[in-house]
Amino acid sequence: MENLSLMNKSVRLMHKLYAKKIPFLPRAIQQINRLVFACDIPRSVIIGENTVFAHSGLGCVIHSKAIIGKNCKIQQNITIGGRGTKGTPIIGDNVFIGAGATIMGDVKVGDNAKIGAMSLVIDSVAPNTTVVGIPAKGVNK
Repeated sequence: MENLSLMNKSVRLMHKLYAKKIPFLPRAIQQINRLVFACDIPRSVIIGENTVFAHSGLGCVIHSKAIIGKNCKIQQNITIGGRGTKGTPIIGDNVFIGAGATIMGDVKVGDNAKIGAMSLVIDSVAPNTTVVGIPAKGVNK
């Protein structure tokens, strides 16, 4: 944890305070992150241990009900969000999400998956699979 950026540490603190039902501080941290790092990571997002946002999460937008597993690496300018009433993404453990990628809807991304830069994921991704393109298609398993 010693090498985490200030934004990564603030997201962890924000979530811990939110989980303890402390009312004001998580919201304040969320707003500061939005201003300073140009990212929207809500206090209710579940983010696993050792998950890091590269480049201080610059431009990242994550749905408030998304779940992100452990040991993930998330690049800049990504979107993890819903598609109307179709649910929100669940990201497994050890997932890499490339710069500019978008993951939308009731999608499950399996453990150890890799999502290429600028990819649009609208279907679930199997574990140990790399996907690229618009819409994202598997390139290996």
